[in-house]
Amino acid sequence: MKNCHRQILFIALVTLNLIKISVATLFSGNYNQDFIIEYSPNHVYTSPNGRFRTLSLDHDSGCGFTSKVKLLFGQFDMQIKLVPGRSAGTVVAFYLKSGDSNNRDEVDFEFLGNVIGKPYGLQTNIFSDGSGNREQRIHLWFDPTKDFHTYSILWNIYLIMFMVDGIPIRVYRNLADKGVQYPQWKPMNLVASIWNGEGWATRGGKDKIDWSKAPFIASFRNYKVDACFWRGNAGFCRANSPSNWWNNPRFSQLNPRQRKMLIWVRKYYMYYDYCTDHKRFPSLPKECTIAL
Repeated sequence: MKNCHRQILFIALVTLNLIKISVATLFSGNYNQDFIIEYSPNHVYTSPNGRFRTLSLDHDSGCGFTSKVKLLFGQFDMQIKLVPGRSAGTVVAFYLKSGDSNNRDEVDFEFLGNVIGKPYGLQTNIFSDGSGNREQRIHLWFDPTKDFHTYSILWNIYLIMFMVDGIPIRVYRNLADKGVQYPQWKPMNLVASIWNGEGWATRGGKDKIDWSKAPFIASFRNYKVDACFWRGNAGFCRANSPSNWWNNPRFSQLNPRQRKMLIWVRKYYMYYDYCTDHKRFPSLPKECTIAL
C-alpha cells in the first residue's frame, strides 16, 4: 500500500510539473537561451549576460530571431528602442507567426521608419489561415527612439489586444462563430526582425532608405512571455485555468480605463483603418460590419 501511495504521489508531482512546464516559464530572460537567430547572425549583437540585444540593417542584409518554442495564447511583452534619426524605409517587427506557409497565422507589430521631424508610424496586422489585409496604423504619441517602451500582445480565446506601455491601441475579437477567421488553433513562434521595407513603409514607398545612414539599429531588452507552451495539446492551451489566466472570462472585455484609452488612441493617433477603406474594400470585410 505504501508503494502504491508513493506511485500515486510521484504521478501527481510529474503531472503538476508538466502543467507548470506547459505554461511558458521556460523563458529565462536570456536571448541566447530562449531564441535562435534566424538569419544574418553577424548583424545581431547580444550583451554578455544575454539580457540585451540589437538588430541592425545595412545594404547587405537585415536580421531576425525567433523563439525556440511554439506557444498558443498568452501575453507577450517586449521593450524596444527604435532606430534613431532618419529611418525612412526601414521596418522593425515584433510578432507571432505560425510558420512560413500560405495558410499561416500571424499577429504583427510593424514599426515603420520615418523622416526626421515626423511622428513614428506603427502598423498592426493579423493573418488567419493565410488571410491578412487587416492593417491599422497609428502615430505614436512619443519619440520611440529616445528610450525603451513596452509593446505587448495579449492573445486569448476571446480577443487579440495590442498595447503600448499598457495602453490598448487595437482590439481584434474572436468572431469565428459569425464566420470571421481568427487565430486560435495554430501554435506560434515569437519573432523580432529588422528589414528593408522601402517599397511601402514610409509614405507608401515615397521615402526610400538613405543607405549613407546605415547601419540602422533597433534595441531590445526585458521581454516577458507568459503563455501556453505548445505540446501538441490545443485543449490544454484553450482551457480557462489558473495556469492559463489569459483565458479567464474577465479578459474577454476591456475594463473602463482600457476602453477610454483605446478611444483616445483611435481619435487622436489613428491614421489608417482597413475597416474604413472603401476604395480598397468596396465590400468591407465581415468583421468590420458586425456590431459589437
